[in-house]
Amino acid sequence: MAIYMWDMQLLERDDVPESIRRCEATDFAILLGARPYRDSENVPLRKRTASWWTIVKNARWGVSPRIISFTGKREARDAVSVYTICLGIRPKFQLLDKEEIQKINDAFKNDEEPFVEVEYGEYPQYAVDDDTACRLEEEYAKPNSKVRETGKVYEIPFEIHDTNPVIRRFYEFEYEGKKYIRHCIVPRDMPVDLLSNGQKYYHNDVLWIEVEPIKWLYQKKTGELISKVCLASGVRFNSHKTISRFEQTEMYEFLNEYFVRDIVVKGDDRIIYRGQNVEIDENIETNKKKDNPYGLNFDRVSEEDIIRGAIETGVAVFLHGASAEGKSSRVKQIDPDCEIIYLRNATPESLNGKSVFNQETGEMIDIKPTWLTKLEEKCEKEPDKLHVVFFDEITNALPSIQGMAFNIVLDKEVNGKWKLPENARIVAAGNDMKDSLAANQLAEPLARRFAHVYIKTTTESWLKWASENDIHPAIYAYIAYRNGETLRTEFDGEKPSADPRKWEMASKMLYKTKNPEMLRALVGEDITREFVEFCNQQVITLDDVISDKYTADDIRVLNTAERYATTMGLSQVDEEHLEKVRNFVLKIGKEFGAIFDALWTHGDEARLERLAEAKLAEEELEVDKKKSSL
Repeated sequence: MAIYMWDMQLLERDDVPESIRRCEATDFAILLGARPYRDSENVPLRKRTASWWTIVKNARWGVSPRIISFTGKREARDAVSVYTICLGIRPKFQLLDKEEIQKINDAFKNDEEPFVEVEYGEYPQYAVDDDTACRLEEEYAKPNSKVRETGKVYEIPFEIHDTNPVIRRFYEFEYEGKKYIRHCIVPRDMPVDLLSNGQKYYHNDVLWIEVEPIKWLYQKKTGELISKVCLASGVRFNSHKTISRFEQTEMYEFLNEYFVRDIVVKGDDRIIYRGQNVEIDENIETNKKKDNPYGLNFDRVSEEDIIRGAIETGVAVFLHGASAEGKSSRVKQIDPDCEIIYLRNATPESLNGKSVFNQETGEMIDIKPTWLTKLEEKCEKEPDKLHVVFFDEITNALPSIQGMAFNIVLDKEVNGKWKLPENARIVAAGNDMKDSLAANQLAEPLARRFAHVYIKTTTESWLKWASENDIHPAIYAYIAYRNGETLRTEFDGEKPSADPRKWEMASKMLYKTKNPEMLRALVGEDITREFVEFCNQQVITLDDVISDKYTADDIRVLNTAERYATTMGLSQVDEEHLEKVRNFVLKIGKEFGAIFDALWTHGDEARLERLAEAKLAEEELEVDKKKSSL
């Protein structure tokens, strides 16, 4: 099916009531740039309307965009900037031909309205309430979280003027039968109280938005469906003002390359009317779910899952990625005692072994390379465990060294003489040529022998890794507060820049020296200055909480950065005072409770159990309070 926008001429017909021209804006559309309006304070938050795109066709000028204002009236101005990105997007489409229109209209014959409301597909729409958000964030932060990625990604090509589009991606998660997206960044200039749940948000706050069925208005006369609300925003109409067909616009490209794919619910392509499936032609049900005949599961898998799966099945793995993306750390998570060979510095002898002349016998003696001897010892000592030999920086190696590595990967044999142990596995890693000036092209025969995994460290994955690897709480809290904007900065060849590896080094330095000024040698002066300011804010200290040296006003005046910093400091509490301090953190915001839990446990099993005990005691206390109030 093709997705379009409403024509202005059709929209102004007498059978289209003003109540339909007035269009509400979802939270997701607002976060993408749509500007909501409320006529009065009595209008519910979910009833805020927004201006939205339509088009007008002209024989002389082709297709031009027009705006319907938040009042449902056409904007007086005729000239609309095609670059505008703060308007709501309200798609329409038509699934049916004339015979099918009559067939589906039979289902609505008792409904006298020209438009009837139906459901079809799904899309992120409204922010969840505060309690749900805190529960999701808390569960998401756990090492073995039940908040799982579904594999679906919602994409919005964000463009301004003639710049290249930046694809904003929102990953879908499932928890307790419902779907959500996480980490929708609040724009810097957005009013903080415009979302439907009534919560106040600030720049870089984390939100959870529920993926919900899309409500459409079905027009019985034409067989068209138009979305009841503005579902998206942040996309310009086109890069040129004059065009002859809507199909040539960038708005059409968004609707038909991104939106139409994103609204599809796999295995369920039904139109729902008043809770009932409308009987329509089978051609619509293009995604009807069928039993999988091969017994396969289609759960979303992570990079680590692919690496682990390849290792377990004996397939050599090649990890691509820029410097400091954590390629080696991912291997060490699977085999902490892996044998690492840095091929950039390897020599033929260190990789393949050597032959020496025995003067007593007059024969040549073959000597194994050191790495192979160590690998054999590990594999022999633990025959039921898989051990990894990790060829790092293979693309930075000389072609001759790459050739030797190829023979090892191809034949599982070193120098044509020594077979690798049965329980040995091969993983290699390197930089692509676009990521490193020192990188060489990987030879095609060698590339064909690997399963290829492309590593990209996201803010979420780094924070989860940091919580399990004792990264300094100040650094964890700062990266979380900045929403990952300072996790990696551009390297200009002159000054230090930040990246995941540098922050790991900075954590070690901060633990040792306890002076954040030291970090400028690692991440640069600008970031260090900001980090120092973050750490040096007015906070409520651990001693203040334990000794009750604070007031309700002290909590109230804390800004978002100070709440992060306070949480960071309180995460150093010992087990004896855990309950008291954690209860305080929940007073400054339930979302900070989730951050506190991640900082305090650091993935430690004993601390996870202690935290579970604290939560249980908290729940029992709440039950007792409710009983006593009855």
